[in-house]
Amino acid sequence: MKHALITGANRGIGLEFCRQLAARGVRVFATCRTSSRELDALASSSGGAVRVIADLDVASDAAVERLARDEPALAGVRLDLLINNAGVLRRESLDDLDFERIRLQFEINSLGPLRVTAALVREQKLGRGSKVAIITSRMGSIADNTSGSRYGYRMSKAAVNMAGATLARDLESRGIAVALLHPGWVRTDMTKQRGLVDVDESVAGLLARIDELTVSRTGGFWHSNGERLPW
Repeated sequence: MKHALITGANRGIGLEFCRQLAARGVRVFATCRTSSRELDALASSSGGAVRVIADLDVASDAAVERLARDEPALAGVRLDLLINNAGVLRRESLDDLDFERIRLQFEINSLGPLRVTAALVREQKLGRGSKVAIITSRMGSIADNTSGSRYGYRMSKAAVNMAGATLARDLESRGIAVALLHPGWVRTDMTKQRGLVDVDESVAGLLARIDELTVSRTGGFWHSNGERLPW
């Protein structure tokens, strides 16, 4: 049986990843700060395929270290897939800059995936043949920025794109492949249910990109629909 760990698994894209991976027969470790009714129901009906690990704040060094080193559910487990999905979106314009909100987005969106990935590699939960997916956004593309605003989100996603590209280089010799994935404009709570694509379609596309991922393709930046995105 394959094993996957997902951050931010309590709602939206993370929850749908849990559903679709469990339906594939993957054992899923669904991590989040606080579980949800929907995630608990999925875990209860999954026959053990989905295991909820709450109290994981990806902005906390201590919490991530506990997950990687001390979490009983991960004892003896080698992960085939890590999906760094946890993220936060705040809205700033040039006339409404809140630097604490911007720092929060860097802590979660940029440092969170690096923190989680590094800890799991260090504790040998990821190894040769494993895949790391970072759910980023085309709003982190400098070349694609035609509308401005959203300073914290754009900057934090650009930073995690660099982190992911660097991880790809550092992990290539260990046989671990990394992908940076844009889910599309998805109808979720984060977008206040506005968007162009439903969450099940987005996640199906993201999983197709993950299926295609190999070490020879490591470090790429893709849309869920398969389009290669500019940096």
